[in-house]
Amino acid sequence: MPKSNDRRQAGASPTRSSPRTITADSIPPEMLDPDALRVIARLEREGHQAYLVGGCVRDLLIGRTPKDFDVASDAHPRQIKRLFRNGRIIGRRFKLVHIQYGDHIIETATFRRDPEPRESENDTGDAVEDAKRDLDDLLITEDNVFGNAEEDARRRDFTVNALFLDPTKRTVIDYVGGLEDLEHGVLRTIGDPHTRLAEDPVRILRAVKFATRLGFRIDDDTWNAMIAIAPRLSRSAPPRVLEEILRLMRSGTALGAFRMLRACGALAVILPAIDRYLGAKDDSQAQTRAGSFWRLLEALDSDVHQGYLPSTSVCIALLYLRIIEREADPATREMKGKAPDLVTVTAEVLVPVGLATRLPRRETMRARKIILLQRRFVQTSTKRFRPLAFLRSEDFPDSLALFRLRMAARGQGWDIYEGWKERHRLALSAPKSELEAEGSGKRRRRRRKPRTGGDASAGGKPAPTAG
Repeated sequence: MPKSNDRRQAGASPTRSSPRTITADSIPPEMLDPDALRVIARLEREGHQAYLVGGCVRDLLIGRTPKDFDVASDAHPRQIKRLFRNGRIIGRRFKLVHIQYGDHIIETATFRRDPEPRESENDTGDAVEDAKRDLDDLLITEDNVFGNAEEDARRRDFTVNALFLDPTKRTVIDYVGGLEDLEHGVLRTIGDPHTRLAEDPVRILRAVKFATRLGFRIDDDTWNAMIAIAPRLSRSAPPRVLEEILRLMRSGTALGAFRMLRACGALAVILPAIDRYLGAKDDSQAQTRAGSFWRLLEALDSDVHQGYLPSTSVCIALLYLRIIEREADPATREMKGKAPDLVTVTAEVLVPVGLATRLPRRETMRARKIILLQRRFVQTSTKRFRPLAFLRSEDFPDSLALFRLRMAARGQGWDIYEGWKERHRLALSAPKSELEAEGSGKRRRRRRKPRTGGDASAGGKPAPTAG
């Protein structure tokens, strides 16, 4: 696969072509972010081009309310910074400017173009090895080569994400066929899909996210490239991969997304333990096991649709809950040694996950804790279990959320969840004296009852009772 040609096909040519332009009459002006419009107006007054770009344009055209409004301009980062005292330059691999209005940030980037292809070493003579080396060379490690609007559009990932909106002229500008793909509900890479995905394999996860959230069909060539490039996800930065996984978990389409990740081979690379747990399609035992995992994701999607936003610890706990249950059961354990206590099992499973994904240690510990606290929901009060302290602990909301998802996946135990939900409401308004009384009650020593049998003073044992 000739790398240099692929790069040029992907849009690195400086030659301008006529874009397709349509009016933006279908987009109500009130849907546009006023802070983003302020940024664009200021840049234009200073003689720069500036547009809304990417996902916000796509969402506006299909009637969705964008979460963020990003701006792209021909102004360089330092030029933008000089114009906005409330701006700061961030990033190394990809420098841009965050312009802050109160708690609101407008991300403002400079038009980019693809960097010049690096010189390849002499061919080895092995076609397979040469192809692998070419794909390795495509991986983007720095993305600060500035260009014009067309070059910027052509270096983006998918056609539907490369549209510009000029709010001043009220037009949408399309250099890559994104409008047509948007009309037909198709997700397609810009240029050669193998090249685009090899440049950044995390785009595979983004493709899954857009396809499942927007209900788009992935173009056949793009899908085949996703399957071919999926093994190269192992070379991507673990924090970026984890960030995309968490976005999928919070998308409301986690079930469909994880099924798609498994189908293209990406799940085996980014979450190998879960892929192994799901097993082979022709293994009936594995499919029964997999069904319980899919039901958890289905329950999560249902909650997200109701407005629930799962924390990172809940996402991690939910992903690995079934594996932990398997390893804690002597009858199903697959790890070495006898099944230890649950505290040890959660460490066996989650600590390696935290290290591999570079998950902050506090999140790993919190995920372990909310799994361990699940037994509290079916435990009666004892000397060592203080319900009020449990209800008012910082871990209770996430623990209850996981319990709710477990009950929903099982299709039973909902009354228990509702009971704890009500107890939590009451506990939050309980006076401090009640919490202190529960604590002191734990420490109070009970008076011994006089022994009825034997000589207590001589250390005799009480007489046995009937029955």
